[in-house]
Amino acid sequence: MGKIAQIWAGIQTVLLPYLGQCLEERLTRKQSGLVAILEVVRIEEHVPSGALQWMGRRREDRRALARAFVAKCVYNLPTTRLLVEMLRTQTNLRRICGWDWAGAVPSESTFSRAFAQFSSTKLADRVHEALVAEYFEGELVCHIARDATEIRAREKPIPRPPAPPHQPKKRGRPRKGEVREKVPIRMEQQVAQTAQEASAELPTACDVGTKRNSKGYKESWIGYKLHLDVADGGLPTAALTTSASLHDSQVAIPLEKLTARRVTSLYSLMDAAYDAKLIRQVVWELGHVPIVDVNGRGKAVPGFDPATAVRYQARTMVERAYGRLKDEFGGRQVRVRGHSKVHAHLMFGLIALFADQLLKLTT
Repeated sequence: MGKIAQIWAGIQTVLLPYLGQCLEERLTRKQSGLVAILEVVRIEEHVPSGALQWMGRRREDRRALARAFVAKCVYNLPTTRLLVEMLRTQTNLRRICGWDWAGAVPSESTFSRAFAQFSSTKLADRVHEALVAEYFEGELVCHIARDATEIRAREKPIPRPPAPPHQPKKRGRPRKGEVREKVPIRMEQQVAQTAQEASAELPTACDVGTKRNSKGYKESWIGYKLHLDVADGGLPTAALTTSASLHDSQVAIPLEKLTARRVTSLYSLMDAAYDAKLIRQVVWELGHVPIVDVNGRGKAVPGFDPATAVRYQARTMVERAYGRLKDEFGGRQVRVRGHSKVHAHLMFGLIALFADQLLKLTT
């Protein structure tokens, strides 16, 4: 946290006073917060400038466009059209993103093409991974909390394929010389796979998801599901976006391996949806202690001991992270279609959330 403290001190003592002298209008509190988030994220360092383009019409500067998409999440704007309008009418916001005058702001279609490029190249994922590597280097994290949340999308779900005909299993022991092939389940395959291999095999198409809310009633939605690992302080360390119908437990092992590669941690906190022997096995093998709520399958089960129960309460930080992502950084404002674009939209919000939460911890 020493590095972010130095950055925050530089923002307060150098950057914000300098911008106050250069800009004609006074910075608002929201604009000052955006400046601090962009200074922490530094997304332009991960975008090529395009200065070496030799043929064709020169493209718009992708670095300014990337900063504008971060601003869209910080301002929690529902559409790109509204972002373009604000950039053309608000001088401070436009210059913070990188355009000097209103006529230089690209059209909405240019923003759309740039976002498609950012989603295909996984720009936000690379920025998030760089942030986690930079600010967690040499740090020991006590808790990693894991959970999933619904992401509602404005697109048609894929039709569910018909169920294959049921073939009853042979009863009794196999005959002498008979070999019965056992098809491994997804979690059994994930144990031997890397995080990238396991996450690549997860379903990502838009479909219908169903879950029980806090009052015990079933809720359904059309769209996707965001799976998140959050470290102490509310800092997201890893994220995956899958189909809405995929069970939470199917993503636990890839997330555990992904976070273990980026962060040194002690405990993995999960609710009863992740109560599976293979998940606990992988957590132990990676050198972490699993604290998983027991799923009694309708039967009464003993609770945690007092010390573990207190530690398990830290799991609520992932729910608070989801709340901030949806209420403040565009998690409810999904207007794009397709898995890659939906995931990119959520990741832009996550890197803004990461930077904002990091600044809150410092101040």
